[in-house]
Amino acid sequence: MAEKKQALLLFCKPPVPGLVKTRLTIERGGFLSPEQAAELFRRCLYDVSEMCMQALLSMQADNDALVAEDPSVDKITYDFFVSTTPADNVELMRETYDALGKWPMEIHYITDKGATFDDHFDDAFKQIFDMGYEHIVSVGGDVPTMPITHISQAFQWLDYFQDLGTPGFVQAPCQECGTSLVGFSYNTPINHQGVYYNLTGKPALDAYVEKLQEMDIPSAYFTPVADIDEKVDLAHAVSCIRAIKEAAKYQTEIYVPQRVLDWCDFMNIRVSTPPNDNHDPRQYIDEE
Repeated sequence: MAEKKQALLLFCKPPVPGLVKTRLTIERGGFLSPEQAAELFRRCLYDVSEMCMQALLSMQADNDALVAEDPSVDKITYDFFVSTTPADNVELMRETYDALGKWPMEIHYITDKGATFDDHFDDAFKQIFDMGYEHIVSVGGDVPTMPITHISQAFQWLDYFQDLGTPGFVQAPCQECGTSLVGFSYNTPINHQGVYYNLTGKPALDAYVEKLQEMDIPSAYFTPVADIDEKVDLAHAVSCIRAIKEAAKYQTEIYVPQRVLDWCDFMNIRVSTPPNDNHDPRQYIDEE
């Protein structure tokens, strides 16, 4: 039996007014104050973290059961990491999480460094891989509608590729050709350079795909998950979360980002669209 470690990385800033979700503020064309935007992000952070922990704990329980039945099965430990920058912000992140009391899992905090976003992302991955972790799956704190199955399936695909002897890559896009989930193994020949800090206008999703093709890296793709940057993103998220809550009556495995929904209800945020008075040509077929 081998013992392995796998990590979920939440890569984000602390929920400080003026530092996060500024495009939702009135000053940047939105409708929230800096304090309200920060509180929304705090709620997102809490919901995303809880969803990720639920996925990790479920996978941990499954692996523990397999090991109990067959001692030859590899024992896997799943851990939850939060990476932020600069180092002073680690304490702010710790205080943010501690404000809710005890979490279901231990939270490991690290500080990422670099000159660009790509450097920071690479540094966070390297630190965790240097601790002996086999896979890392990373998400941002602003994707409250991330399906819990994306997390578990991401690790399953990385396990699958590793078992084949061809370490792989997993990703889910966001709504603007970027990514909402990214993951790979310690021996996958890929990094984040030129993906987000791109001076040629190449979308992050395309930049990753080019790296995959160049290095012949197997990959798994998951359905897009929208992050929340603009007011239209928030409208989309609110509608989706209401639909998720309704579906959860029957889809018991689905995760409901209740903290975000409660805040939107408290703020009396309602989603509306312009009336659709376009004539559908099918009406003439019906009339015949």
